[in-house]
Amino acid sequence: MKLLVAGGAGYIGSVVTRLLFDAGHEVVVVDDLSKGRRDSVPDGVRFVPGRIHDKAAEVLDPSFDGVLHFAAFIEAGESVARPEKYWDNNLVGSLRLLDAMRSAGVRRIVFSSTAAVYGDPDELPIRETATPRPPNPYGASKLAVDYALRDEAVAHGMAAVSLRYFNVAGAHRCADGQLLGERHDPESHLIPIALQVAAGKREKLQLFGDDYPTPDGTCLRDYIHITDLAGAHLLALSTMDCDADPATGQLTVARPAGATPQGSHRVYNLGSGTGFSNRQVAEVTREVTGRPVPVEIAPRRPGDPAALVASSEKARTELGWTPQRPALSDIVADAWEFHSRELH
Repeated sequence: MKLLVAGGAGYIGSVVTRLLFDAGHEVVVVDDLSKGRRDSVPDGVRFVPGRIHDKAAEVLDPSFDGVLHFAAFIEAGESVARPEKYWDNNLVGSLRLLDAMRSAGVRRIVFSSTAAVYGDPDELPIRETATPRPPNPYGASKLAVDYALRDEAVAHGMAAVSLRYFNVAGAHRCADGQLLGERHDPESHLIPIALQVAAGKREKLQLFGDDYPTPDGTCLRDYIHITDLAGAHLLALSTMDCDADPATGQLTVARPAGATPQGSHRVYNLGSGTGFSNRQVAEVTREVTGRPVPVEIAPRRPGDPAALVASSEKARTELGWTPQRPALSDIVADAWEFHSRELH
């Protein structure tokens, strides 16, 4: 396949790009490098600098088989202070991308959505049927794209999949030994921040709130290894069948079970199904690194749910996806190895 990866120089996008490239696909990456790193894009992959607002229409043509879309800002706190930045980048950019796909006749898209669309859930584990209540403009902008994909699929015969991630962490080990991990600046995710404390780059680890209705009072989150997450994108892509008779609109080949047919939009949660508390993350970081991780309890952050744990049963049933590295210690160990290499 020939594929466009929007945001392919970022943490998740770059790992998916590597998996696609290693699988023999022709890949083109568009990224403005506001968050991504040019050196995360493998040699042999065409790189186009710029925003998808403009570049998608320049790059896409009928020779492309599909799009994987990761181009988004993800800082929930910043989205509250600067909602216009998130609506423009996350939603308007996605709409321009859909315009370009429609014009070029490209009808497959896998979208990087988020568990942030659910807000504080009524029950755990969270299923795809849960009522979305995004607590901030970041989550709302992602949900708006999910809705746009749903309507675009029906109106224009697209096959669209939204993958709603829970907490992604760890580092992907490439066949050549290279590790691809998180390199956000500034860093806002708990595991890499905990590793920065272990490495002596931060004085302490702040945990926001210790009075939640959880076993140890701190938030519970579902962590998924980046390699497991990235693999789900290839599985989702493999289920898409947009080949139809132009006269009748009928599909010309049989679809496998769990396929995403032309004119449909499917949503899948991706998580391990296990919740780990913030205190547990700190403790596992100490165990993996053998170093102290001082903790300071800070006030709760507005909008932080007490617990977010996924049901990924739909992804298991329809995509055949099962996490291979669900243990928090494995996730932290791979992230620590990547972080240690970055220090040298």
